[in-house]
Amino acid sequence: MTSVRTIDVHAHILTEEMMRLMRREAPDIGPTLSEVDEHGGVLQVGSIVQRPFPRGAWDLELRLRDMDQAEVDMQVLSVCPQTFLYDRDPALTAALSSIQNDEIAKIVRQHPDRFLGIATLPMQDPERAVAELRRAMTQLGLSGAQIGSHVEGRNLDDPALEPLWAAAEELGAFILVHPQKTAAGDRLKSYYLKNLIGNPLDTTIAAASLVFGGVLERHPNLKFCFAHGGGFMPYQTGRMNHGYDVRAEGKVNLKEPPEVSIRRLYFDCILHFEPALRYLVDTFGADHVLLGSDYPFDMGTMDGVRQIRALRATPEERNLILGEAAAVLLGQQGAPVKRAAQAG
Repeated sequence: MTSVRTIDVHAHILTEEMMRLMRREAPDIGPTLSEVDEHGGVLQVGSIVQRPFPRGAWDLELRLRDMDQAEVDMQVLSVCPQTFLYDRDPALTAALSSIQNDEIAKIVRQHPDRFLGIATLPMQDPERAVAELRRAMTQLGLSGAQIGSHVEGRNLDDPALEPLWAAAEELGAFILVHPQKTAAGDRLKSYYLKNLIGNPLDTTIAAASLVFGGVLERHPNLKFCFAHGGGFMPYQTGRMNHGYDVRAEGKVNLKEPPEVSIRRLYFDCILHFEPALRYLVDTFGADHVLLGSDYPFDMGTMDGVRQIRALRATPEERNLILGEAAAVLLGQQGAPVKRAAQAG
């Protein structure tokens, strides 16, 4: 069995202490838990209700047991998307972001062999977002940030965000893009389509905006990772190229075909379908595919490590996906391997 340190780059957290501190700062927003049992509860953040809200989101002992069971050595902790709060006053969102980032950093310090962390940012105020990213990385020791797929309807190629991308490139930030408030909501109300289709759809819009907006051409060293296998983006690269060839609109901000920028992106492995994962690895390289779980939510997986180990791939490719590529992106290469079954 490989001795590579397995690193899960997509894992959410909202501890009871985070909730308490956020309620003290903003009583009208929460977050609050109700109907709590051994499996979870109901989370309310302002008008947002998450049902069910799995216990692993706040129960650290359960999280560590689940990680051991899943053979995950390290998780990269990020906030739950319900707490992005891009629709609130920027100063308040900045304060609530700071609380969550401080608490994530505290957990990382307490369990440095099991956790890394990435920040949440007040994206509706790019100046504040830059300041919080710098603080999170230079003072708290976090490795980057998780951001939403849009900022209250503004796509990620919005010119106002340019200072943030410049700072993220300068700092070497790992940026996980996660869907939220997804498009086409009125048509996706049935069958859980708001998640089954809505989440990958919004991820695709975010990726396409960054690509066709020229953000990756201007900042080729940015490290964007897209959740849930990149949405539909990796599987429509040919269509993106064709549109660039035959239409003028795609050339407004791009000097090279979109595939050049798409190949600069990273994707987690949460696809639930081996042929799709195999395509992702074959097309974009194992060094651009990262282990993810979406812990603790129901559309994630506890079997990611086992799925990668069973993937038809070379040992070198499997090791890259399991953790070697993430270690480089997160500045962790050379750190000692510690098997999950032996850890705290």
